[in-house]
Amino acid sequence: MEAIDIAESQRDRLGAVLAELQHGVIVVDARGNEVYRNAAAERYRAPRHADAVAAGAIAELLEQARAGHAVDRELQLFGPPRSVLHLQATPLGTHGSLGAAVVVYDVSEIHRVDSVRRDFVANVSHELKTPIGALEVLAETLVTEDDPAITRRLAESMVKEAERLARIVDDLLDLSLIETQEAPRREPVPVSVLIEDALDRVRAPADGAHIDIEVDDAAAGAMVGCDRRQLVSAIANLLDNAVKYSEPGSGVCLTTAVVDRRLAIAVSDQGIGIPSRDLERIFERFYRVDYARSRATGGTGLGLAIVRHVVQAHGGEVTVESVEGQGSTFRVTLPLDAVDIRGRGSDEEGGWPTPR
Repeated sequence: MEAIDIAESQRDRLGAVLAELQHGVIVVDARGNEVYRNAAAERYRAPRHADAVAAGAIAELLEQARAGHAVDRELQLFGPPRSVLHLQATPLGTHGSLGAAVVVYDVSEIHRVDSVRRDFVANVSHELKTPIGALEVLAETLVTEDDPAITRRLAESMVKEAERLARIVDDLLDLSLIETQEAPRREPVPVSVLIEDALDRVRAPADGAHIDIEVDDAAAGAMVGCDRRQLVSAIANLLDNAVKYSEPGSGVCLTTAVVDRRLAIAVSDQGIGIPSRDLERIFERFYRVDYARSRATGGTGLGLAIVRHVVQAHGGEVTVESVEGQGSTFRVTLPLDAVDIRGRGSDEEGGWPTPR
């Protein structure tokens, strides 16, 4: 009797462990009858097409395992949502005499990270190669050029390419620092100071393009607990993007307010807008809606990625609304624990400030 109690206790303990696993586990006996399925594997009973495909593959691998063959397979499901499963089936007993078990690993996130890493390396190589190649060609031409006027133009072009290379490296370093920080340093900073610092960074290109930046700083008196340098960089990147993708002579509007006990910052432009197919990808590193225009204006393709990481690191979120040909509005919110709502412009009823 004691041996039975011990066996039942071990069985219950094993069942509890398997039930808590994030991986799906399914066990069948020698006849192929299911004897165990944990909670993570329940989804593969669902009638959805992707789950039905996974269920068919699981059944096929269990049959092979019952025949004594240890097998594994990677299965790509196109969803929605898209996912990648790794199935590993093992015979139980001698050549499957006791049945078979299959473990289902959801490796979607691993594949996504690997894909992002590969894309990042490829994009960095491409982005650095362009200005470096231009510098090489300009230097070679400069060596053989005797005309002072042409020499001056070549030197000016080299300076521009060197500045572009420096911007890419600076943005990469900033992004790397933001991503590796567990949490940003926080100090109380007036919203008005953040806005003024960000405006200082974009006044020159805005003036050069004859673009007026209108500011409605209703939350100027609010104090934000933040990493000042990072948040200024995020706001400046939004303004810089708005300026770059606006037509000369048009306007950009920046508004701030405290909405539903959250700090709200909105940057709107009347520029070229963003096609709906690109809206989900614009915060990716090096992703550009208009590559030619971005290159012409000296963009690195990292600005919006920096914005997203800075805002998320501060516990907030950033969203975008855009109509192609009519302009875009980027909205940033920071949570209550990062905001002193004693500043003016508080709106307990909620509702976003409407950019003019």
